[in-house]
Amino acid sequence: MPSPKEQIDALRRLINDHNHKYYVENNPAISDYDFDMLMKQLEGLEAQFPEFDDPLSPTHRVGSDLAKGFEQVQHAYPMISLSNTYSVADVDSWMDRVLSALPGERVDIVGEMKFDGAGISLIYEHGRLVRAVTRGDGEKGDVITENIKTIRSIPLELTGSGWPEYFEIRGEVVMPWASFERLNSERAFNEEPLFANPRNACAGTMKLLNPSEVARRGLDAYFYYLLGENLPADNHYDCMMAAKSWGFKVSDVMKRMHTINEVDEFIQYWDEARRQLPVATDGLVFKVDSLRQQLNLGLTAKSPRWAVAYKFPAERALTRLRHVSFDVGRMGIITPVANLEPVLLSGTVVKRASLHNEDIMRTLDIHDGDMLYVEKGGEIIPKITGVDTAQRIPGSEEVAFVSHCPACGSALERVEGEAAWVCPNKYGCPPQIIGRIEHFVGRRMMNIDGIGEETAAALYNKNLVTNFSDLYTLTDEQLLTIDGFGPRSAERVLDGIEASKQVPFERVIYALSIPYVGETTAKKIARAVNNIDELMSWPAERLEAIEDVGPRIARSIISYFEAPVNRENIEKLRAAGVQLAMPEEAPGERTDILAGKSFVISGVFSLHSRDEYKELIEKNGGKNVGSISKKTDYVLAGENMGPAKLEKANKLGIPIISEQDFLKMLEF
Repeated sequence: MPSPKEQIDALRRLINDHNHKYYVENNPAISDYDFDMLMKQLEGLEAQFPEFDDPLSPTHRVGSDLAKGFEQVQHAYPMISLSNTYSVADVDSWMDRVLSALPGERVDIVGEMKFDGAGISLIYEHGRLVRAVTRGDGEKGDVITENIKTIRSIPLELTGSGWPEYFEIRGEVVMPWASFERLNSERAFNEEPLFANPRNACAGTMKLLNPSEVARRGLDAYFYYLLGENLPADNHYDCMMAAKSWGFKVSDVMKRMHTINEVDEFIQYWDEARRQLPVATDGLVFKVDSLRQQLNLGLTAKSPRWAVAYKFPAERALTRLRHVSFDVGRMGIITPVANLEPVLLSGTVVKRASLHNEDIMRTLDIHDGDMLYVEKGGEIIPKITGVDTAQRIPGSEEVAFVSHCPACGSALERVEGEAAWVCPNKYGCPPQIIGRIEHFVGRRMMNIDGIGEETAAALYNKNLVTNFSDLYTLTDEQLLTIDGFGPRSAERVLDGIEASKQVPFERVIYALSIPYVGETTAKKIARAVNNIDELMSWPAERLEAIEDVGPRIARSIISYFEAPVNRENIEKLRAAGVQLAMPEEAPGERTDILAGKSFVISGVFSLHSRDEYKELIEKNGGKNVGSISKKTDYVLAGENMGPAKLEKANKLGIPIISEQDFLKMLEF
């Protein structure tokens, strides 16, 4: 039996590991409930054995989402966590404690939805947004103002009247289900790891250094707390209604209640009705309405006494495993999939759930015919969370991972340093070839309408398209041999193929299915190399000099073009008239005036847009960077530059230049 000290140390290590997976890697390994239970176990042991207290224990802090690449600032008011409850009885007990602490006083309670996203703090001065900061570690957070400006539901300038000259408002940035499904569909198509839920997708998006990609992902935000002097009301509910009138998105779910019975009915109603909301939720929050009473109730070391979170129980079902199949992706990665007896979960029938890789399969210890726990909770993607070993069929064997490709029979190879097994037969394995054809025609690649997964497979199986370059030799007659194709659908495909010849070079690179070269990297490669012949001939050290292209991507590009089949494809695309070079620029359009200089852009501009300034910097040899450091050469500042950036630039002695100063540098 481990000693109390050993138990405490082991729990701290385990919790710190889970904190890192959740907040830094955005890849949680256990449910919120299981994490909270670990914390409660540690809190209990530390209370029982105070001699083993440690100021660095995870019980003395909140989780951190601080990221490299962003400026960090101290919160004016710490963003501490709420204590969690998992039953109506626990919420009732919290209310009893509140009433006991405020004897004889009327206590109103505000119920709100607990949105499942990423916490954010916004600072407004004179009715204008000046700074947006993540929750971080509760004491300080990352400044992500430029990313937040891309969320259209967040007001950059307030409407109405009555707002304080300076205030802070807190809320949750969320990724609506529709945006989440679209993003994961794209990632699945590109064989990138899927986000487990909208919260992880949202957290990952907030940390992107490219605001244009943040804008594309369709985030939203709801606001739930106002801080500052001279607030419009002495109670939380009316303050939030005022914030709503200023242009903030405040949830219609918010309700002011007066009795424990009303609170219980609120929980009962939303436990079911939340499923109709357009965003993910993981519970409810209850707050004492009066700001005076909030102050009187005060805080514990970790959470306010005047608020509590009620967490919805995750939906879980038990169903039997029919069999495990193994899917082959476009890049040859083998994914095990649990095929299940159909089970209803969160309003949908679940028949399949990914097991991800061999390591996860082994950890779960799945045997033939096992009863498996399937969970959704806040997830949209079903996942297997455990096995009911009590119902295991005697003598059943552990499900083994395949050693050979189920599609072509090639011996699988393990990816060094990863959990993935891969079929090495890249140019002879049908699912890989079909997957590359399907990727090539995708909307954000060559945008050839009318060819989906089934049509791509049919074209391949009929030997009409054995590689994506064969698309450009398709005829009307050939397409009409495909089931479901008539003259109109054939014409639509041929029109799409013809139109794809005008798709820009950067999208062609993305369409080629070069391993590890995603959409953003393809753009940077296209601008650096200018044409396909340069890309095919550049050595590793030159490729590695391109922004975001490290040794792994450089090796992947070289290996891709060493394969004769890929060179043949390029020549077929060239003959078809596909764009294999960047458009020629007018004389003098690209210069090296700013060569070696890095710029941070901050504020609002009148002569050109931010994107136009970024383009001017790149076209003249400069580099755009997201945050100020000692390596920054200039800050290009417009109106309403963030005060934190201004302070940091001054502290580091970095020149701050105006639009006019910048344009003079280019001799405009």
